[in-house]
Amino acid sequence: MKPQDIVAAKASLWIFGYGSLVWKPDFKYRRSEVGHIQGYKRRFWHGDNFHRGNDELPGRVVTLIEDDDASTWGVAFEVTGSQVEESLKYLDVRETVCGGYVTKMVDFFPQGESQPPVQALVYIATADNAMYLGPAGPEEIGAQIAVCRGKTGHNLEYLLRLAQFMRSSCPDVEDHHLFSIETAALTVVSCLLAASSSYPVSN
Repeated sequence: MKPQDIVAAKASLWIFGYGSLVWKPDFKYRRSEVGHIQGYKRRFWHGDNFHRGNDELPGRVVTLIEDDDASTWGVAFEVTGSQVEESLKYLDVRETVCGGYVTKMVDFFPQGESQPPVQALVYIATADNAMYLGPAGPEEIGAQIAVCRGKTGHNLEYLLRLAQFMRSSCPDVEDHHLFSIETAALTVVSCLLAASSSYPVSN
């Protein structure tokens, strides 16, 4: 089902971001809220040969995997009026450029106990996507991220920005998958920098 079909009658819409959208939505919105959705875990199981990698060295970006016991933190953006159609057109290109994505309406729980949940649209890359890479250990994923870059920038930047968001906006949430990959990637980068500095510089 296309996002436009889901929200055809809506004057406003919440869109939940759990990857690069948390720091770079690139569409106009009325307001944003930090919070979480339940029943999904965020995993670096999706390949990227455009934004954060290329055909020779595909990067890794996050998608959501169903897990009844899990929750995923991110940012929901409320779009209203003409922003609804504009944001969906933009996200259809940004999020589904390779196909193999599904959209779902999920309950989004804003940070703080005083606010009730709202329905939010979320984009999820599935195993049907040709770029879907699936599970791997943090060392393997971190090493891959450390050396990849695409048209949007370094894969490492994507990882570090997501980790920084979690530390600054959700300081009490432990995201072991994310932080273990960050540690592994930074270890690889440190080793590469140490190796490059050991070579003499030629004139």
